[in-house]
Amino acid sequence: MSDLTRRTAAELADALADGSTTSVELTQAHLDRIGAVDGALHAFLHVDAEGALAAARASDERRAAGSPASALDGVPIAVKDVLATKGLPTTCGSRILEGWVPPYDATVVARLRAAGLPILGKTNMDEFAMGSSTEHSAYGPTHNPWDHDRIPGGSGGGSAAAVAAFEAPLAVGTDTGGSIRQPGAVTGTVGIKPTYGAVSRYGLVALANSLDQVGPVTRTVLDAALLQQVIGGHDPLDSTSTTEVLADPVEAARAGATGDLSGLRVGVVAELGGEGYQAGVRQRFDEGVELLRSAGAEVVEVSCPSFVHALAAYYLILPAEASSNLARFDAMRYGIRVMPEQESPSAEDVMRATRDAGFGDEVKRRIILGTYALSSGYYDAYYGQAQKVRTLISRDFAAAFEQVDVLVSPTAPTTAFKLGEKLDDPLAMYLNDLATIPANLAGVPGISVPAGLAPEDGLPVGFQVLAPALADDRCYRVGAALEALLQQQWGGPQTPPE
Repeated sequence: MSDLTRRTAAELADALADGSTTSVELTQAHLDRIGAVDGALHAFLHVDAEGALAAARASDERRAAGSPASALDGVPIAVKDVLATKGLPTTCGSRILEGWVPPYDATVVARLRAAGLPILGKTNMDEFAMGSSTEHSAYGPTHNPWDHDRIPGGSGGGSAAAVAAFEAPLAVGTDTGGSIRQPGAVTGTVGIKPTYGAVSRYGLVALANSLDQVGPVTRTVLDAALLQQVIGGHDPLDSTSTTEVLADPVEAARAGATGDLSGLRVGVVAELGGEGYQAGVRQRFDEGVELLRSAGAEVVEVSCPSFVHALAAYYLILPAEASSNLARFDAMRYGIRVMPEQESPSAEDVMRATRDAGFGDEVKRRIILGTYALSSGYYDAYYGQAQKVRTLISRDFAAAFEQVDVLVSPTAPTTAFKLGEKLDDPLAMYLNDLATIPANLAGVPGISVPAGLAPEDGLPVGFQVLAPALADDRCYRVGAALEALLQQQWGGPQTPPE
């Protein structure tokens, strides 16, 4: 493996700045790495070697002229296949969008291009971001670099696996109920869900508009901060984009890396632990809490009683929004068209045949659930009640943040499970998002930081930090502090076996 693929994005940016490497050299190194290992991992659905190298050459020309577009100019990146990319396929992991090439870029992608980051390709995902394992991709599952027989998390398992396996130093994911943080936990990567509205959703193929959020997938907290600096900020094309200017995430990450958390109040969420959590996950979480205490933080237990209802509320709100969003894929306006084997089929016949062939089982399941929850006579009993629970969860967060500065929990209740283990049990699959869903329902930011390996299986564990809305810098500060303390303990970062 090339030394260039082992370096962090911050280190690569420094190497580009001092002239010790070129963007073409490091982009080619990552393309070579993809060629060497992605046949076994299947982290990518589409690799754009030609486009990435062309962008790298342009970056080198800017560097030579002394006018880099950003600090990360020339550092390559992978993009989850749910974001529109002009000239590159965008399938959302679904057959119904097979072959679709958007005529425009999502705002996040446009900002990456403007900042000079070569796009290596599009990463695999659960179909329309519905899943917790990347087994629901119509193009086959992604494998966890730590153990190829296990899942890499979902729905953004492709982005997390690509970063963990050194195929890309940076990636972009989306988080609707934990789809950045949960893959981060089970692959040993850093994943952050920014405050809702802090990163533009324009050009993101929506699953659930009120829950979706684009965010960074990286190997270090500083790299995540550098990436959020590029993709974040107000976007007039997104009506939910905040006009508030957030505190500098890079400054917060650098401050946290000193390991000093004096004066910080940390709340351990009582409802996000205990029964159902793997013993090794709980052990590593407890050790992380003790490290925060040793860094000067005051640690207390906090109760958020409505969190126990978050999973149920989420799986009413999300399918309802998904059924509405996916109605556009009807063989008339978007997606493929499948003609039924009958004479003179009606528009309804064509629609039925197309959706039957184009959507996978999990997508169909959630469309049916969502349509039922929104139907006449059931709206108030299901969707309306779920929205009331959502309000209670937001109130729990508000009350907790009056007592503490950040909340912490394990990111996921278990380490990566085996491929196929939970495919026939959707409810067991949904439980993987137990600790991450509340943040999406309330719109607050959350970060998952690698917390070590579970002693019983040697697989990665994630430590989650949640902060109030617009206080993303607290996630970066605490995450960087924990990362620094853990790496001192480990003697460096922990990486998958070759």
